[in-house]
This record gives sequence, C-alpha cells and structure tokens, in this order.
Amino acid sequence: MDINIVGPKVFWTIDLPFEVPILGGKIEINETMIISWVVMLIITGLCIFLTHNLKVEKISKRQAVAEWLVELADKFTLGNMGEKFGNFIPFIAALFSLSIFSNLISLLGVRSPTADLNTEAAWAIVVFIMITHQKIKAGGIGGYLKGYTQPIVFLTPFNILSEFATPIGMACRHFGNILSGLVINSLIYAALAAASAALFGLFLPEAISSIPFLDVGIPAFLSVYFDWFSGVMQAFIFCMLTTKYISSAAEG
Repeated sequence: MDINIVGPKVFWTIDLPFEVPILGGKIEINETMIISWVVMLIITGLCIFLTHNLKVEKISKRQAVAEWLVELADKFTLGNMGEKFGNFIPFIAALFSLSIFSNLISLLGVRSPTADLNTEAAWAIVVFIMITHQKIKAGGIGGYLKGYTQPIVFLTPFNILSEFATPIGMACRHFGNILSGLVINSLIYAALAAASAALFGLFLPEAISSIPFLDVGIPAFLSVYFDWFSGVMQAFIFCMLTTKYISSAAEG
C-alpha cells in the first residue's frame, strides 16, 4: 500500500490483491474480501444503531423499525419452515441481510462481492452443511447413506451428483444474475458514452464532447431493475431456497 501526499490531502492507493503475513504464512487480500468486510461493518453498525437503548414503553421510531424487521424475519422463516425451526431465524436473517447489502453496495460505485462466485459458493457450502446435518439428524448416518441408494442401488452415482448439484445451483443462480446485471450496466454506460461523443461531437469541441453527458440520469432508470429489484429478488430467492431445502431435509 502506497501513500501519496498531494498538498494538504492524503490519497491512499492500494494494489489489489496483496498478501498479509499470518502465522508464518501469507493470506491474499482481494477486492471481494475488502468490500465484504465493509458490508459486514455496515450491517453491524446498523444493528447497533437500531437496537440501542431499547424500551418496553414509548418506543422510538428506531426501535419500531427494528421490531418490524424482526417480525419480518420471524414470519418469513417460520412461514416457510414451520414453528419448530425457530432457531434458524437469526441465520436466515443474517444471510438475507448479507446478500441484499452485498448486492446493493454496487450503487456506491464499487464492485459487488456477489459478482464473485467465491462469495456465493461459500454461502452455498454453509447451507449444504446445514442440509446434510438435518438429514443425518432425521434419519441417522445409516439412513442418510441409504438415501443415496433409493429407489434402486444403480441410481447411487446420480443421487450423489444430485446432492452436490444443490449448492452449485444455488451459488451459480445468484452469481449469474448479479454478474449479468453488472455486465449489462457496463455495456450500457459504454454505449451511452460512445453515443454522447458522436452526438455532441457534431457541434461541440472535442474537449467538451468527450464528456459522457448521456451517462447522467439515463442509467439511473435502468438501475431500478438491475440493482434494486434484481438485487433484492436474488437475496429473497437464495434465502427462500435455503429455508425449503433445510426444512425438506429435516422431514427425511
């Protein structure tokens, strides 16, 4: 990391990825990890802000928002999984919050962590472990292994592939939609910049016509879908699939 001092201001320039020595080894820090930490800090700060100074009577608007969010998490989780899965409410709420904030942080001009398949793959692996745990809990290790041979033993390889297809499908679905939105937005910005230069270059000097005037305002309408709607929808779908897979696994 280099520090360039220009006048009274200090500008930090970071070459990514970079390596950090830890316990005799090195760990690589990339853009996805840094933005993911920023997202987690934002969520943590928001939780502290909303739950600060809670009261039983005469609650503040801040506490009312916090209680409303908790009620939404309760209804979503219990409505999809059942009353006996109340212990999954914090996990589903945390997963949804992490997903939606990771998707929407691209509005700040940074690359969304969910545009990196490693992010969704990590989430899917955690969900897969929880699904497997529920299956073993419901039928025991013997019942879990026996399930791969149903309905006939010759289908065992296909059942194994189907089992691992669950986390892969969840990760790729979320990643593909977010990345496609990022690519489409980039193409739109590039096309509008080229159109702006061609249009204004007919009657304005090159120094002025090179400014992408058409990039101002027009992409904002498109971001309503690609950033807001798509980002919220993908977070919803990922958590919906998580609740359905876990509850189905517990039923055996």
